[in-house]
Amino acid sequence: MLKTALTHTSYAYENKVGSNERLEYLGDSILEFVSSKYLFENFEHLSEGEMTKVRAYAVCEDSLYQIAQKHNFSDFLYLGKSEKMSHSIKKALVADSVEAVIAAMYLDGGLEVVEKFILDNIIEQIQFASKNVGMKDYKTVLQEELQKNGEVVIKYNLIKEEGPDHAKMFTVGVECDGKKLAVGVGKSKKKAEMDAAKNALEDLK
Repeated sequence: MLKTALTHTSYAYENKVGSNERLEYLGDSILEFVSSKYLFENFEHLSEGEMTKVRAYAVCEDSLYQIAQKHNFSDFLYLGKSEKMSHSIKKALVADSVEAVIAAMYLDGGLEVVEKFILDNIIEQIQFASKNVGMKDYKTVLQEELQKNGEVVIKYNLIKEEGPDHAKMFTVGVECDGKKLAVGVGKSKKKAEMDAAKNALEDLK
C-alpha cells in the first residue's frame, strides 16, 4: 500500500501498475476532516470563515510540500521516465504523495494513527495562521493592492485547460485595466485564479 501511495501516474502507466490517485483522493478528505476537527475543538474564538482560512493555509500545496521535504518523500517516489528527466520534481506531484500516504496510513492503522501524523506536521502552520487570521485570500489582497489609488478593472481569463477529466489542469491569466499581470496554474479554475493573484502580488512586491 505504501508503494502504491508513492507511485505517480507516469510510473503506473509505463509499468502497468496502480497509481496513487485514488489514495490521494481519500487522503485529501482525511486531511481536511482532521484539520477541521482540530480547529473546531481548539479554536472556539474563530468563526466558520476564519477556521476555513486557517485550514486552507495549513493544508495548502506549499504546506504539504514542506511535509514531504521534511520526511524526504521525493527520495522514495516511483516516477515515470518523463518525470525523471525533468530538472526538478513538480511541487504538486510531491504534495499529492503526502495525501496518498495519509490515506494509506488511515487504511492500515486507523484514524488515531493518521491523526497524530497529520497534527504533528501541520500544528505549526495552524498556530501561525490562527494568529494571522486576518489574512485574506490572494485575490482579495491583490484587489486591495491594485485599488489603493482608485477603481480598476481586474479580470481573470481562462487561457487553457488540459489533461483528462479526472486530472485537469487549468491555466488562468489576471489583468488590470487590460494590462496582463501574471499567470497561474491549478487543478481548478479557482485554484488557478488564486495562483495567478499570488504571482501578481509577488511581481508587484
